[in-house]
Amino acid sequence: MSIAINKNKCIGCKRCLAVCPGSLIKSTEDSKKVYIRYPKDCWGCSSCIKECPTGSISLYLGADMGGRGSKLTVKFKDDIADWKIEETDGTEHSIEINRKDSNQY
Repeated sequence: MSIAINKNKCIGCKRCLAVCPGSLIKSTEDSKKVYIRYPKDCWGCSSCIKECPTGSISLYLGADMGGRGSKLTVKFKDDIADWKIEETDGTEHSIEINRKDSNQY
């Protein structure tokens, strides 16, 4: 499990860099864009995905997760988290979660 960073969508805010608990996200000196240094070391905590304001970061869902190469992204609008799974054939699935209710049992 690892993340992928879309450099075309990245605005260089570096918010992801600040929240990565493994310090795996780095930035280049000549560009504000970020990259993941060692993708195989990413344990998929999704902190960077939730922090990215442009949806530039996605979590790769491999076969071990039942994703067969799908990618997971999230965008926030007020208190709603809109999680999207994009399958390899382009099919999208969406799950909306109210942040205020997300930790209630």
